[in-house]
Amino acid sequence: MLNIKIVSWAAGTFTSFSFILCVIYGLVTPENIHMHQFLEIVLPAFEWISVGGFFLGLVESFAWGAYIGLVYVPIYNFFYKRWGTTSA
Repeated sequence: MLNIKIVSWAAGTFTSFSFILCVIYGLVTPENIHMHQFLEIVLPAFEWISVGGFFLGLVESFAWGAYIGLVYVPIYNFFYKRWGTTSA
């Protein structure tokens, strides 16, 4: 069984870290291979290269990760209860 709090925090932290890596990647690579178009599509109100946009994107990234954890854990636990193996 998975703990919803642990998985949600872990997923939120992972997506926030991934967002930071994407922004760093966008800052050190040429513009024609940036990911900022993708970030602007999946993160509402996110604007590339602004302080407010960065922090908004960071919060939205965490929220998406937490949402994934909140949805995934109950589904996983349901199937685990139904078909999971028990240790002897």
